[in-house]
Parts: sequence; structure tokens; C-alpha cells
Amino acid sequence: MANSATRKLFGTDGIRGTANREPMTAETALRVGMAAGLIFTRGSHRHRVVIGKDTRLSGYMIEPALTAGFVAAGMDPILVGPMPTPAVAMLTRSLRADLGVMISASHNPYQDNGIKLFGPDGYKLSDEVELEIEARLGTDMTESLANSPDLGRAKRLDDAQGRYIEFVKQTFPRGVRLDGLKIVLDCANGAAYKVAPTVLWELGAEVIPIGTEPDGVNINRGCGSTDPAFMQEQVVLHGADIGIALDGDADRVIICDQYGQLVDGDQIMAAIAQAWSKNGQLHRPDVVATVMSNLGFERYLGSIGLSLIRTQVGDRYVVERMRDMACNLGGEQSGHIIMSDFATTGDGLIAGLQVLALIAATGKPVSEVCRLFEPMPQLLKSVRFSSGEPLELEPVRRAIAAGEARLNADGRILIRKSGTEPLIRVMAEGSDAALIGRVVDDIVGEIERACRV
Repeated sequence: MANSATRKLFGTDGIRGTANREPMTAETALRVGMAAGLIFTRGSHRHRVVIGKDTRLSGYMIEPALTAGFVAAGMDPILVGPMPTPAVAMLTRSLRADLGVMISASHNPYQDNGIKLFGPDGYKLSDEVELEIEARLGTDMTESLANSPDLGRAKRLDDAQGRYIEFVKQTFPRGVRLDGLKIVLDCANGAAYKVAPTVLWELGAEVIPIGTEPDGVNINRGCGSTDPAFMQEQVVLHGADIGIALDGDADRVIICDQYGQLVDGDQIMAAIAQAWSKNGQLHRPDVVATVMSNLGFERYLGSIGLSLIRTQVGDRYVVERMRDMACNLGGEQSGHIIMSDFATTGDGLIAGLQVLALIAATGKPVSEVCRLFEPMPQLLKSVRFSSGEPLELEPVRRAIAAGEARLNADGRILIRKSGTEPLIRVMAEGSDAALIGRVVDDIVGEIERACRV
């Protein structure tokens, strides 16, 4: 794998930035379309690219710019409108397209936007291919673009939503229904605001939808998986059985139980892993997650004969490890749940359905089905820095070493740079919450002092 640090435009999840400011401008989007189109134009057939988006206002700027770039490269864009990221990945494969594009900044506020690219197999592009696209952007592509008769033709796919709805329903166990279940569904005013309520209703549930009135600027605002308080309140108010909160592009999910208590990605993976291990659906006795997943989760898996395989942060790295090891379950604590039997990327709606299937099959409440372990105390703090490598300074290294010595074998420390912001994230966990707090504060203090020097 190429070192992701060598990429200047692409981060851990595609290109992302403030809309109408570099790199998230119409000009850059146009050139990305040209560069990616030229790289994925292989052979003499008509080349297709599926383009989806979430509900951000800036999608009206980025979508036509990308479309123009792909048309100039000789590709035929298929526009599917507001659709979840996993739907774009699925449609790319289903339509035998050469490329898929999702215009979204996921859980970020509306001011941001992003471009995620999928290969013809529905998987996110590798670091190497993203580097190739970046290299093309720095060249004059004029002579390589399509001749006038070979320009692409754009069209809209009118039944895209229906295709995805039926695809998602096919992942639900046959013969199982959601009749009698009351579900609060928070769509974050994002990409799944139409398809997600329809899926749950057609499977028999009583659906109380929230976050389903996007206006271009309210995506993720006071709603969704990163701000689930209103969903929790509504579950208690309506006496619902479960709350399900998606993020802006619906590739991740957070749920809450009947009491309004949150259930994160680790608990969701634990519930699915336990059930799949029992019924033989788990391909091998491993679950793939990132370094952020809780030690309590890892120890629980060990208690039922399963292992936790850790990767660096980013669902793309989870998917890569799953493919390398032929695992069919993985994800992130933040709610990206990847089930390769069904999808090539995280799908919040499909993950939610798997939890609902367990509830329907067992007759047990969410509080029992999705609370299989007690999380160990975990604390995460972020420090903003402007330049340099503060983690390389001796006082910071000494503070980290001292923290590790204090935790000994009863915990761990994780320190990493953010892939999308100039932040250093300091995380520690262990059985002693007070000690964890002191260790994190000491390390953060040294980093802050180093940044002021």
C-alpha cells in the first residue's frame, strides 16, 4: 500500500473540504472528473460512471462540474441524485459501470463537501489509484480528452431509489418481519431521507421518521449519528423499541435502546458477531476493527472464541484487511459496519436491519441484544497544531512513555494525527477512569506546550 501521507488531495475518505474553496471547487471537481475518467477509460466499450450525492447545497455545484469532466473524458455519467454512499457502490457494480462517485462530506456540516470514488468492483479506490489521479491533475490533459464525436452523454436513472430499496430488503432474513416494532429513524436530513423510511415500513415496522426534511443546509445539524440526542428523546417519548440514526451519507449508524441509551459500533458488531458465530454465518473466527475499538469489545470476542483484528483508523483500511483475510464482518466504533456478504462498504441501513433481525428473531429488547459487554473507560482529547511534528519532541515522547508505564498491562494509549484536520488525537483506556484522565491530560499538556514553542 502506498503511504497515504504522500497524497496531497485525497485523505482517508476521498477528497474533502469547505465548499467553494480549494480543493472543493467546481474547477477542481471538473479536473477530477477528467483525470479519473481518462484513467478508467479502458477498452472500446461505452464507459459509464455512476454519480450520487447527499443533500448539501453545494452538491448543485459539484455534480455538474464532475459530470462535465467525465463527459469531456468520453464517459457516460449516470446521475442518481440523493442516495446513500453504499447505494452508489452497489449501483456501480449492478450497472456494470467503470467508476462510481459519491458527492458527500459524510457526517460533516453542510459547509463541507467531498468526493468519494469507487472502482467497478464497488470498492473504494486504492491509495495507488488515488495517487495516479493526483498525478494526472498536475498535467495538461487537453490532448488526451475525447474527440468531439466521442464525448460522453449524461442521463438520470429514474429507478435508482427503487433498485436500492429492493437490494437492502434482500439482505433481511426471509420469513422475518418487523410487524409490531416501533422504530424512531433519524436520517440526518441526508442522503437516505427517502429510502430508509420506505425500507423499514415495507418490512412491517411502525416508523417515526425524523431528519427527513433536507433543505440544503440542515444536513447533520442537531440530528444524525453524530448528534443523536433528539432521536434518544423521541424513542422515550413515543415508547419506541429502538432508535436508529444514520449519518449524512448513510454509510454509518448509531442506535439507542428502548430507554434511549446509546449503542455504538462496537456493541453492534459484538451482537452481530455473536449471532453469526452461532449460526455459522461468520466465515472465520475474526472480526476486523480499528485501533479505536474498545478493549472491552476485544475481550468479549475472546470470551466467545473470536479474535479482534485491528487496523489504522478509516473504514477503507478495515475493508482492505477484511478482503485480505476473507473476513465478512468488520467496522468502526463510530458506526461504520461492513458486512461483505451484502456490501462493499459500510451501510448504516443494512447494519440496522441486522440488529432488527436479531430483535425480531429472539423477541428480546435492544438493551439485552446489544449490550453484551461493559466498555472499559476510554477518553479521547484532540489538540490543534499549526506546523511541525510535536510528537517527535523529546518532552512529548517522555510523557507518552510515562503514561504507558503508569497504565502498564491494564490499558493502552493511542496517539495519532487526524487524516482530515490539523489535530493530534490522544486516546487512552483502561480499568481506572481517574488514571486514564490524568494520563491523557499529562500528554495533552506536553503537546500543547510543544505547540507553543
